[in-house]
Amino acid sequence: MRLSAKSIPAAERLIFALDVATAAEALDLVDHLGDTVEFYKIGMELLTSGDYFHVLKALNARDKRVFVDLKFFDVPATVASAIKGLTRYRVDFATIHGNNGMMAAAARVKGDIRLLAVTALTSLDQGDLDDLGFACDARALVLSRARAALALGIDGVVSSGLEAADLRAELGEKLLIVCPGIRPVANVDDQKRTVDVAQAFANGADYIVVGRPIREAHDPRAAAAAIQQTIAGCFA
Repeated sequence: MRLSAKSIPAAERLIFALDVATAAEALDLVDHLGDTVEFYKIGMELLTSGDYFHVLKALNARDKRVFVDLKFFDVPATVASAIKGLTRYRVDFATIHGNNGMMAAAARVKGDIRLLAVTALTSLDQGDLDDLGFACDARALVLSRARAALALGIDGVVSSGLEAADLRAELGEKLLIVCPGIRPVANVDDQKRTVDVAQAFANGADYIVVGRPIREAHDPRAAAAAIQQTIAGCFA
């Protein structure tokens, strides 16, 4: 077991993926979840609603932490400009792809935002990586990008829970490890490299990102509360 030793309130270790189509849906969910969720990820689905920054500011007004998950990927100067622009807002985490030039440029202008490098999407398996031309397995790719992220001043990485143990073993507490694709029950969707809540933290995750298992539950608030109970047990 490689539990995170970072001083993070247990209730903030759950990040809920607020992947809905409109601001009204998003804020209804936030208000329904109440104190069962303190940290929210807002991504590309809300971006196309036209109300992305309205939702961001509404989360700020509710004293929620915010993770901007737009996985910036462009020429380094453009990525740096986007990250610098985000510093005008109260943003805790933001994602960029783990390309060395982009990471170096973004790290120089990130201000108080904690940047996370995307290593290998949890929807990709070995066949997908082969198709993309990577001459290595997911574990090697994730570790390589994490080493580069650390060297270039990035605060953490996004990886599946399967690679978290290797990251923690090699890098200790030097980087934040954020694990999406968490599935509290058997997985039947498009996520391929998944673990459950307890295993993610046992492997060394600092934070987990959960979306559909909460959002699509009969009672989202109860689903979030159950995950929080599991997290509290992990760090008791």
